[in-house]
Amino acid sequence: MMKNIWMSIIIALALFGAAFGNVLYVNNIADGKIGTGTKDDPFRNPQSAFNAGANLDTVLIVPGTYQAAQVAFIDSLCGNCEKQKTRVKATHGYLIQNKGLVIIGAGVDTTILVTNAGYGIFFINSYNSQISGLRVTGGVRDFDGAATDGGIVVRQSKVTVRNCTISDNTKRPDSIVVGIGGIIGREGAELVIEDNHIINNSWDGIALYRGATALIADNIINGGRGAGVGITWDATAVVIRNRISNYWKGIGSFGDTRAVVSNNAVFDNLGWGIIATGTSYMDAANNVVYHNGNCGMAVWGDECTGRFSNNIVVENGWRDEWGCPCVGVWNAGKLFNFDIS
Repeated sequence: MMKNIWMSIIIALALFGAAFGNVLYVNNIADGKIGTGTKDDPFRNPQSAFNAGANLDTVLIVPGTYQAAQVAFIDSLCGNCEKQKTRVKATHGYLIQNKGLVIIGAGVDTTILVTNAGYGIFFINSYNSQISGLRVTGGVRDFDGAATDGGIVVRQSKVTVRNCTISDNTKRPDSIVVGIGGIIGREGAELVIEDNHIINNSWDGIALYRGATALIADNIINGGRGAGVGITWDATAVVIRNRISNYWKGIGSFGDTRAVVSNNAVFDNLGWGIIATGTSYMDAANNVVYHNGNCGMAVWGDECTGRFSNNIVVENGWRDEWGCPCVGVWNAGKLFNFDIS
């Protein structure tokens, strides 16, 4: 029954995509051929389809486990460095560049992309791309600590990520402290991130840098060493109806960012549940903030502004103090900058 539902979805999306471009097929048939992308002669690996596709083509990836070839490159900008024009040594697995593609898998348990790289799927100058119905896994952390590694990395692109699993991107050299995030929005990124499972990656669940904007809705974000959702530099985000757990911080606005955070469940994080700091503005309302290790919600500085209103904040502060006092709500700034009610 589920298979039939998925096939119906794939056919409908293929027909929708076909109205704008061609439909290219991918199947990992082990015959040593490249393929031409037709249904009878599919491409044997996704990158061949990504290379061959034109703007607004649809790529259908049938069930299978697909291994990307790691490609080294120099990232001309650094997403999270003080000096943005820092050249960074990085790797990518799959690359979608200078075109928008609709990429559809047969389901997160059946279509599996193993990226073998730091920037697992890298969208650059890719507008109106969509990716859905597949699993992104097997990332390998780059040696350069300035690389903004993620299962999916988006730069100068408009991308929708929906109904995907981004998980177990954890491999890293012992000498590297930072890990691999789930989804990374970089310069010029416009993201819609909906209905995904972002699980057990080795850094942030979702991180936004330098002007990125995102709608982050209805995701399960669980397990990592950074923030479940980290909004940094001058990024902007709407974060609604997500379940965020098992990070150092649940949701954070840092730098000069803007964030609307509502109707989320933020629980079982080691340090902070929700934190606003820097010169950021955060409007956090109607969230459940439960059982976080130190403080539930924190205003961390004199210059950040916003509102904490109508939230349920309960049973936080269960571990030894680490960074933030073990309390429900902590205001380390000026009371008149934040409406806490």
